[in-house]
Amino acid sequence: MDWGTDLWDQYDVIDKHTQSGLDLVERYIKFVKERGEIEQNYAKQLRNLTKKYTKRGSKEEQECKFSNHASFQDILNELNDYAGQREVVAESMMTSICVELTKFIQEIKQERKTHLSDVKKSQQTLESSFKQLESTKKRFAKEWGEAEKATQQAEKTENDLNATRLDVEKAKHYAHSRTHVAEESRSDYAAQLQKYNKEQNYYYYTDIPQIFNKLQDMDERRIRRLAEGYCQFSDIEKKVLPIITKCLEGITAAGTRINANQDSILFIEQHKSGFERPADVEFEDYSHGIKPATSESTLNPPKAKAKLWIFSKKHKPVESEDFSHLPPEQRKKKLQAKIDEITKELQKAQDSSEALEKMKVVYANNPGLGDPSSLEPSISETAQKISKLRGEITKYETWLSEAMGGEDCSSPDNHQHTVSTEESEPPEFPDPPEESTPTVSLYTDFSEFDDVCGQYRVLYAFDGKDEGTLSINPGEQLSAIEEDQGDGWMRVVKANGDEGYIPSSYVQPL
Repeated sequence: MDWGTDLWDQYDVIDKHTQSGLDLVERYIKFVKERGEIEQNYAKQLRNLTKKYTKRGSKEEQECKFSNHASFQDILNELNDYAGQREVVAESMMTSICVELTKFIQEIKQERKTHLSDVKKSQQTLESSFKQLESTKKRFAKEWGEAEKATQQAEKTENDLNATRLDVEKAKHYAHSRTHVAEESRSDYAAQLQKYNKEQNYYYYTDIPQIFNKLQDMDERRIRRLAEGYCQFSDIEKKVLPIITKCLEGITAAGTRINANQDSILFIEQHKSGFERPADVEFEDYSHGIKPATSESTLNPPKAKAKLWIFSKKHKPVESEDFSHLPPEQRKKKLQAKIDEITKELQKAQDSSEALEKMKVVYANNPGLGDPSSLEPSISETAQKISKLRGEITKYETWLSEAMGGEDCSSPDNHQHTVSTEESEPPEFPDPPEESTPTVSLYTDFSEFDDVCGQYRVLYAFDGKDEGTLSINPGEQLSAIEEDQGDGWMRVVKANGDEGYIPSSYVQPL
């Protein structure tokens, strides 16, 4: 069960429910803060605090049916039982619960605000579409009425013995033009009606359910995080208050009894209306002389205006662990970089292992410095880490071997072309350009060269001795980033990232 399916028409109820959840978190944060202060005054103040935060009344009783609300009441009851046992660890509670929950609730508040704003934006969009539908319908009714009047007037003029032929023609022409305008308005109305029905269907069956499900997910995350806060409340106490273990276990039980999904189901059962979604608006054809009926909108327009909908950006391609989503050269670079990175980690782990072994020997020779057996957990953990890193290196080396093997496979046509070009004499090339760009070695992929203007294959070998030129060999494939400007030179980049100028007559386009 989810909110989008069962509570699609309960916006106000969902608004109040999510706000109630936020209020509960804030009440819990405030409770812990005051608990930290009151603990200094011992048992009497603790009992007063639990009494202060105990809910009363029908509304509170209804909220206590939810497990996260009921657990808070259980915590208060347990706190009243062990009140006065000893001093509180107020500082730990402040940092572990209050600070973290305050940060969390600020994020939840912003998320809730965004979702509720999206609902209002969708309502405003549908309302605007409905207003356009009403406008085109009224225009259709008006234009068709004018067309009928013009037609009747033309018939009357034609039957009038005193009317001239020019008057009859003029009346017919006017009636024809009015009828044409009416037909256009009829088409506009039909198109707008189809558009509105499509938007209404999307609103009730897709847009609103998605937003409400996001609100449900947000509320369940809030409940789970609040449950963690409840459990933290007891965990802190367990470290310093062993004599009240029994009461603290009761508090832990209260936190672990929380069931976010069950709370959502209970909320749905309490508030779902069971109403069907509104049907499509029917087409009213005024061309057959039907009087326009008073239209009562099934739309419940929003009470507040909202900003325009901001559409999400397109998703980037999903990256794979073996970098198979990258071109071959880029993939090899990435794999090699990954191997180097893991190798450094492995070296650090091995150094740490050697240090631990040396420390163990020192402890064994000098028992007064420490117990050698106390180092066993760290040694074992380091050994496991080394084994894992070696496995990672083996995995990436296997992928790199596959990538290198794939690169060696070349087509017979390319090989034949390479041989033939090596045997031919290269043409003469002009002097290098006056302002040349030095060769740059790039550890990156081709995406850094956004202005690639063509792919070329090398026909003749060229030794780039001058500054800014690039050495090339027959058969290599190059990407042009600056075409020949008439001086006989072009700027290219290799697959390994090296770039520079070469004679444009030494290559041919692919």
